[in-house]
Amino acid sequence: MKARIPKNSGGAQNMNQMIRQAQKMQDQITELQEDIESREFTATAGGGAVEVTLSGKKEIKSLNLKPEVVDPEDIEMLQDLIISAINEAVNTIETTTETEMSKITGGVSIPGMF
Repeated sequence: MKARIPKNSGGAQNMNQMIRQAQKMQDQITELQEDIESREFTATAGGGAVEVTLSGKKEIKSLNLKPEVVDPEDIEMLQDLIISAINEAVNTIETTTETEMSKITGGVSIPGMF
């Protein structure tokens, strides 16, 4: 049985078009990454007793504690609240990145990009 190869399929044109689309997607991804890195993400824990703000680069920008949460007899609770707030902010950054990247990539995961 012979394989049928379409004639004049425009292979070179299709390849060039795919390359242009890939370059455009790469530019959009780079732009989005820079945008996310410039944003700030805030999360709270303990009903707002602990508030942390992270940059899109996952660097802590600020940490606010309400006085009533600072109990010298219960340092462990304060530590847990701080960790919880930081983890929530990191999760928000990652979720935002994944959601906005999938809009560009059409849901296709590109290894090493996010």
